[in-house]
Amino acid sequence: MEFGVYTFVETRRDPATGEPTGLDGTFADLMEQMELADRVGLDVFGLGEHHRPDYAVSAPAVALAAGAARTKRIRLTSAVTVLSSDDPVRVYQQFATLDCLSGGRAEIMAGRGSFIESFPLFGYDLDDYDALFAEKLDLLLAIRANSHPIWRGQHRPPLNGQGVYPRALQDPLPVWIASGGTPQSVARAGALGLPLAIAIIGGEPARFAPLAKLYREAARRAGGAPESLALGINGHGFLADTADAAVDAFFEPYAEVMSRIGRERGWPPLSRAQFDTGRGPRGHLMVGTPGDAIAKILGLHNVFGCQRYLMQMAVGARPQGAILRSIELLGTVVAPAVRAELAKRKAVA
Repeated sequence: MEFGVYTFVETRRDPATGEPTGLDGTFADLMEQMELADRVGLDVFGLGEHHRPDYAVSAPAVALAAGAARTKRIRLTSAVTVLSSDDPVRVYQQFATLDCLSGGRAEIMAGRGSFIESFPLFGYDLDDYDALFAEKLDLLLAIRANSHPIWRGQHRPPLNGQGVYPRALQDPLPVWIASGGTPQSVARAGALGLPLAIAIIGGEPARFAPLAKLYREAARRAGGAPESLALGINGHGFLADTADAAVDAFFEPYAEVMSRIGRERGWPPLSRAQFDTGRGPRGHLMVGTPGDAIAKILGLHNVFGCQRYLMQMAVGARPQGAILRSIELLGTVVAPAVRAELAKRKAVA
């Protein structure tokens, strides 16, 4: 099983203007996190694409390329690339470049995104939300398969055999589909034989189990081999040496972020009772000690048969030292223990 970290790279903001400040320090902290994740044996580091002042990364491939120069083995992925409002030609070129720079460690995690700022920014109509993603994913896969693709669609000028370069070292360049639980996206990933990442940021993870079944059934119906598909679970979490330390570091920043986003979407503020339920045995939050995380990740594996788990630790502002300790515990304690237990189960079976 693979383990990793993903982040949206929260910014520090000027209280008077609301504008991001100290971005050089923000990116320096990010590089330190990536280096540590690589050093402690984690498999994946992901960066989410956003176009708003509270997040620093609008160009994941650029930031990941900086991380490629500082790391040796960890895989570098977007989490996610908002493909609906981007040009698949440029997406492929950027990540193929990253793949070459990193020695074949790049991935694209393609999704429709949970925020809408990129649509007006790049001149797209939200009414075309679903059609844009389907068409652009089709083009991205066509480019991945052929350096001189022949392609036509409705939302972009056609390609008539023009060359798309550079080519990735990996053949094919890994493209994951990221979904927050939309059955259509899940079924599409299965039908196309693409790996799937399900983001569980609320509710009981077990309630998402039908999506994993739908994913594998869609692959089977398309003539694929469901057992060969990779399924990942992404979620919020934070680790510390004691449960109290984890909660103290995580709750207030997390509640501020979730309540702020909730105001934009008409949700009520996050309560401490909701947080505590999320931390419970059947909840979605991986906040606590390494032992707590080991038990929960094994539970996720029981439900989903997943091959990857990625944790978003920096949800809201928190000290760099606490984030680094959380990354260290995930890589040196949690990941080895889960892998050992799964290997033991496989040997018994």
